[in-house]
Amino acid sequence: MARQEINRSREIEVFVRVIELGGFSAAARACGMTPSAVSKLVARLEQRLGIRLVNRSTRQLQLTPEGCVFYERGTRILADLDEAERCASKSVPRGRLRVNANVPFGHHFLLPLVPAFLAQYPDVELDIVLTDEVVDILEQRTDVAVRAGPLKSSSLMARKLGETRKKLLASPEYLARHGTPETLEDLQRHNLLSTNYVRAQRGWPMRSEQGTTIIPVTGNAQVSDGEALRGLTLSGLGIARLTAFHTRDDIAAGRLVEILPHLNPGDTEEVHAVFVGHGGYLPLRVRAFLDFLVAHVHIDKD
Repeated sequence: MARQEINRSREIEVFVRVIELGGFSAAARACGMTPSAVSKLVARLEQRLGIRLVNRSTRQLQLTPEGCVFYERGTRILADLDEAERCASKSVPRGRLRVNANVPFGHHFLLPLVPAFLAQYPDVELDIVLTDEVVDILEQRTDVAVRAGPLKSSSLMARKLGETRKKLLASPEYLARHGTPETLEDLQRHNLLSTNYVRAQRGWPMRSEQGTTIIPVTGNAQVSDGEALRGLTLSGLGIARLTAFHTRDDIAAGRLVEILPHLNPGDTEEVHAVFVGHGGYLPLRVRAFLDFLVAHVHIDKD
């Protein structure tokens, strides 16, 4: 096939839709094609490039490493085309925007901002998933993910939303029943609550005569996210190590009390919005959402 006869932008568009929608049939419906035509287009694309982009099975499509690169670059190209058309036609952000966030951030920052964002951008459709597990943005077809903690080196871009400290907290009711720990030895005799997701830190860092010591966390309950952990702590079940930004109101109202503040190592946890893309190579809806988060989310350390 002659080079000038290849509609490469159409190939990229169809391939990206296959990955975003998770299969040939869904992409075919979105692109006004038949599933067999979509499958043949992807096969021709792979043949022309001389690489395999996706591994096919009866249940799912899995991007190869080369496919991940092609998908990422392809989304940038399509975003650049969108941007060029926007500049020419003065279009507005529109379309489906899939957002992933950890549960505490979702409840305390993201969800309260949804009405204002959609009022400003009524042509955007938000699809929000809240989980404290770190998702694969490409695999889950996510546009923006909000993550707390250190970022791994990757091709993803990030915009910082703030940083927060962690504190040992308990309810006044729990402390009235079990006493307030005064030392690390006291602390280890209490019911220490924790999370059970894969990336959760094993043990709590605390100041000691030796510097920083990791205290084993032993308690009778583990939960899947920080907001659930906050709920158990408020109920008086035990002591937990929670981020300051989603317990500030509880501390101010006296519902939670900080334990051993002089032994807190003062470590902070950064919060970022991560996404695929570089500089201006972003769909307008993604850029609008990122700008909105940066303008309206204010996370203080304490």
